[in-house]
Amino acid sequence: MKPETHATAPAKDVLDPLDPHLQRRLVLATQHGLPRVARPYDALAAQLGVSPQTVLDALGAMLASGRIRRIGAVPNHYALGYTANGMSVWDVDDTALATLGPAVGALPGVSHCYRRPRHLPDWPYNLFAMVHGRDRASVLAQVEDIARLLGPHCRSHDVLFSSAILKKTGLRLAGS
Repeated sequence: MKPETHATAPAKDVLDPLDPHLQRRLVLATQHGLPRVARPYDALAAQLGVSPQTVLDALGAMLASGRIRRIGAVPNHYALGYTANGMSVWDVDDTALATLGPAVGALPGVSHCYRRPRHLPDWPYNLFAMVHGRDRASVLAQVEDIARLLGPHCRSHDVLFSSAILKKTGLRLAGS
């Protein structure tokens, strides 16, 4: 007589990192930020009832698939002393934009840089670069550095200074 065999259920921390339910729970758990502890992924794992490796694998899978674009810190520029923030807008020759856009984005005072469609005749700008400084003069000096970098490929530009602090947030999902 053979002994009975029973299939054992997988441990709760052995979940498929591609499981949409796990990924949704992970997004819900992190959409207001990572836990402010020394090991945030371990804290998330404990909260979700999975292993830290499952959390890391699920986040890696979501990054690789494009479900999430990035994981990063969102600093409060004002609290760091950068109280002059200007969105510089540029009318750049389209043929040079693929090369010049990344060069502008790599400058030290630029937090983000991206291409946007023009809305002629009122809005000729196709390159946006957010510049931060401790005062308007430092922002304007950085804008001049950008103008030199763009050179003859830039037809015009402007700087739109922030007048209020806006809270930056990403997509927020409703609870389960």
